[in-house]
Amino acid sequence: MASANTTEIFNCTPEEFFKIVADYEKYSEFLPEVKSVKVFNVTPTFKEMEYQVSLIKTFKYKLKVTEVVPSKVEFIFTGGDVFKTMKGTWQIFPEGSDKTKVIYNVEATFGLLVPGPMANTLVSVNLPLMMSNFKNRVKKIYGK
Repeated sequence: MASANTTEIFNCTPEEFFKIVADYEKYSEFLPEVKSVKVFNVTPTFKEMEYQVSLIKTFKYKLKVTEVVPSKVEFIFTGGDVFKTMKGTWQIFPEGSDKTKVIYNVEATFGLLVPGPMANTLVSVNLPLMMSNFKNRVKKIYGK
């Protein structure tokens, strides 16, 4: 199983960060690898969505997401290309005044014959860029 995690500080409140991370259909506006996200099932306890992503090749996958406003987003793979399994969380905590500590983690296995070191690279290589793009989104939306 490949895994990656990171902890970052964002210049916004937990509520503000949660609004950005939970606005899935806008991901393609600031995450270059995400071509689209379509939310297709919303219930009081979860949301289901399909991502179209382009990394090396373009592929699709579906996630079931559970949200605890404004402190956590959990996701689990329910189908699609490339991945065999995937799960992860965004944990969101207040950090002083007007700052937010975010802990992101993801674990995945691949349906293809992908060697362990390559699988870890695929899961973690984009993480710093993704976090940088979320920080830029916070600046754009909230001017912070």
